[in-house]
Amino acid sequence: MNIIEKNGLKINSLLFEFINNEVIPGTNINTEDFWNNFEKIVHELTPINKQLIEKREKIQKQIDEWHKKYAGEELNKKEYISFLKSISYIIEEKEDFKITTANTDEEISSVAGPQLVVPVDNARYALNAANARWGSLYDALYGTDVIPGDKGKGYNIERGNKVIKYVRNHLDEVIPLNKGSWKDITKIEIKNNELFLSIGNQSNILKDKEQFVGFTGTKDNPNSILVKNNNLHLDIVIDPKSVIGKDDKANISDVIVESALSTIIDNEDSVAAVDAEDKVKCYRNWLGLMKGDLQTNMVKNGKKFIRKLHSNRIYTSKDGSKIELHGRALLLNRNVGHLMTNPAIILKDGSEIPEGIMDAFVSTLCALHDFKNKNNSRTNSLYIVKPKMHGPEEVAFTNNLFGKIEDALGVKKYSIKVGIMDEERRTTINLKECIRQVKDRIVFINTGFLDRTGDEMHTSFEAGPMIFKGDMKKSTWLNTYENWNVDIGLKCGFSGKAQIGKGMWAMPDKMADMMSQKVGHPKSGANCAWVPSPTAATLHAMHYHKVNVFGEQNKIKSRDKAKVEDILEIPKADRPNWSVEDINHELENNAQGILGYVVRWIDQGVGCSKVPDINNIGLMEDRATLRISSQHIANWLHHGICTKEQVMTVLKKMAAIVDKQNENDPAYVRSGRSSYKKMSDDFENSIAFSAACDLVFKGSFNHLVTLNRYCIKKD
Repeated sequence: MNIIEKNGLKINSLLFEFINNEVIPGTNINTEDFWNNFEKIVHELTPINKQLIEKREKIQKQIDEWHKKYAGEELNKKEYISFLKSISYIIEEKEDFKITTANTDEEISSVAGPQLVVPVDNARYALNAANARWGSLYDALYGTDVIPGDKGKGYNIERGNKVIKYVRNHLDEVIPLNKGSWKDITKIEIKNNELFLSIGNQSNILKDKEQFVGFTGTKDNPNSILVKNNNLHLDIVIDPKSVIGKDDKANISDVIVESALSTIIDNEDSVAAVDAEDKVKCYRNWLGLMKGDLQTNMVKNGKKFIRKLHSNRIYTSKDGSKIELHGRALLLNRNVGHLMTNPAIILKDGSEIPEGIMDAFVSTLCALHDFKNKNNSRTNSLYIVKPKMHGPEEVAFTNNLFGKIEDALGVKKYSIKVGIMDEERRTTINLKECIRQVKDRIVFINTGFLDRTGDEMHTSFEAGPMIFKGDMKKSTWLNTYENWNVDIGLKCGFSGKAQIGKGMWAMPDKMADMMSQKVGHPKSGANCAWVPSPTAATLHAMHYHKVNVFGEQNKIKSRDKAKVEDILEIPKADRPNWSVEDINHELENNAQGILGYVVRWIDQGVGCSKVPDINNIGLMEDRATLRISSQHIANWLHHGICTKEQVMTVLKKMAAIVDKQNENDPAYVRSGRSSYKKMSDDFENSIAFSAACDLVFKGSFNHLVTLNRYCIKKD
């Protein structure tokens, strides 16, 4: 490893050369000026960063001691809240205000729809997610369990007809005709700048003529019809020569829908980036997305091709003018939080650079290319999602960091926008004051079950044994938290200006269940919600056609605000009398989730993948899985619900099951390993198994998985 010494920094040469030779050229940034400003800001802010982490630890110790003091007693909510205020865990809520964020893209402010999250270190995944702005509704339905029955080999006409019927019913609901049904249309044409849809000899129009906005082809013989509902577009494709279109009465061959309006390109929980080599790989893919030239070689069905970013979509409006619609999802960048450090750069005192500071600098430097070409943001904005911040002080630190980067790079103030992930308890209960700290640049808040539940258990670790994970979703604190996030966002003026988001549907193979359940997210007032795949985005988009989110937000504004007292309802078990069988089943569920993820993270360097659960149902898992599952087992161990020997027995049992699930996984060959190395063959020398054990018995999950992955890479 070569080290470049620059202004008191020891910089890995891979990172140094990448920034100098690939990122800076074309930005009008002087290389020497960049490194001078970078060094100054890093050494100025790193001590503050460390102080914030120390304050987290101090507050947590105070909470632990308070619970120990009152162990065995029923929680006095009034005294508990008073205590939390006395240690500045809860801070005083000040006067009302409205956010003033400006120059945001419409995907953030005025259009509601699905949001993807994708690891930045995989160029293919990143391109797929960026290109998921538009998706075939026919393909999404045909290939998933939303349409029951087997697909079979080749095209199944019966299944295809069910898909067509499903889509026509959807069009009847969201783009209704003045009379009749889309199922009966025989001809589509444009006359006098209006859309006419014939049913036999009778000419028909849309119930709302304004929903027709454009077309491709000619008015007499259109190739597609562009319609709009709830600010979302649908492209109804007409092709009498296609397999589907030739047998369709109106020659409709597909319906292409606006799907993933935005995509979070993730540098955090779904990425295994532990050193300069990993970070450069991540940054290089982000640079390619910002320049618009990211591409990757692909092989599918024996054919080689190059995958690259989609172009914009061009239509003719009904009055003859040109319509250009964005062809890609609006890309946000999730940096790491304040806790993590990285050995890619060593500071004057010998410590590793705070990774969040490095992420913010490099993400913005890369985005300068997009400010010129406007392939992503058309408003010269960079959207950085910031995770795992604890309270207003840490949010203020992010605001300070972004401001200094803007000054250093000559970027207009507040061009770097911020998203707050509401996944730490101290941020939740102080959410209004967190938003206040970034009221000029905030574009996003969201909720998430896994990380938020993990922090709930960590914060109240000494309060008592936690309830079963499955019961968490029905608990008082969680449901209040979900409503509280929306209430605060609307109170602060997010509607029409910023995103209020909801969490991930984690089962990519269970799309029928998603379609019946995830409609609850737009109904809750969320104008974006996470999905695990482009296909899921296309399907989830149907919910945003059925639900006018901004109308729902207006209704929600008048409801009673969620109460912070209910958020602070600790989800501990009251005198648990669970059977050994129930305890072991919960331990097995947790252990399988930890091992199934850790073995891929450690051995493959894969930060996010579809991992089979205990019932062999594929779940999209990232590091948040480790957090909730390891915290849950550790809590039960601490409070005597189970023993260390019991947990170790379960871990070894589940390791064998995970080994069986993974033994034929081709991903191990793709990651450069000749074959899957079983944990159960040699527990003592399996780094993956040891890492899983350490997560449960030692804690500090972020540092442990990073350290163990780093050891594998060195070997």
